[in-house]
Amino acid sequence: MFGYLAAAPEKLTEEQFARYRAGYCGLCRCLKERNGQLSRLTLNYDMTFLVLLLGSLYEPEERSGESLCLVHPREKRPWFISEATEYAADMNLALARLKLLDNWQDDGNPLALAEAAFLKKAYEKIGAAYPRQCAAIGRSLSRLHEIEKENREAPDEAAGCFGELMGEVFILREDRWSGILRAMGRALGRFIYIMDACMDLDADTFHNRYNPFRRYYGLRDNERRFRDILKMTLGECLYYFDALPLVQDAGILKNILCAGLWAQFDRKYSKKGPSDDSGSV
Repeated sequence: MFGYLAAAPEKLTEEQFARYRAGYCGLCRCLKERNGQLSRLTLNYDMTFLVLLLGSLYEPEERSGESLCLVHPREKRPWFISEATEYAADMNLALARLKLLDNWQDDGNPLALAEAAFLKKAYEKIGAAYPRQCAAIGRSLSRLHEIEKENREAPDEAAGCFGELMGEVFILREDRWSGILRAMGRALGRFIYIMDACMDLDADTFHNRYNPFRRYYGLRDNERRFRDILKMTLGECLYYFDALPLVQDAGILKNILCAGLWAQFDRKYSKKGPSDDSGSV
């Protein structure tokens, strides 16, 4: 259920793309600084969105530079790190570990269990620092496992679980903005869960795995049906996004919400290619 909160680079300016990549590289660097080299393997673009969102909202002080890394050993890449990056790095690792444990519980994957064990020490430190967030992640994934095990068809319940998880992860601190951030995160989490179900429908049906949309498998109008559901859910997220006083990186965030989020769906379902009316802010 991760990997959808990525930008559409072709719709960013050069300056915006450089900033976006620097945020991603900063998150990667921060994971190494806080939890060691191998923690970088948990890196995903979803938490780069959180870096930019919380950074734009709170405008924390940033440190920046240019560095070589294992992935790019010949060319120095710009990066920046802030309080938002440090928080997103911790949430990135917490989500990764609990997802690995969920994979072990669902599929009995020994590799997932081994990887989760490797991350245990770092996770315990994060859990002590952020008990609300880690408790919400664990509680939500446990409820999702129960729903999937009982094969409940209504998608709202399962999507709501993931929404609760995202709502808590979006909150760095309880303050005047926490209510809006929580509501935005919940709506975005529901969107991501539904998107993931749409994307995995064929594979889940083939492998006889849980998917709340399996009754729609093979129907000809799924592209329209799923897009309408997703638009309605994303509309709520955009409503709360608009209520935040964001300036720095607002254009990148809009790009992710209105274009990047739809990229995989458009490639799978739309014969006309990426749509121009997936959302607006």
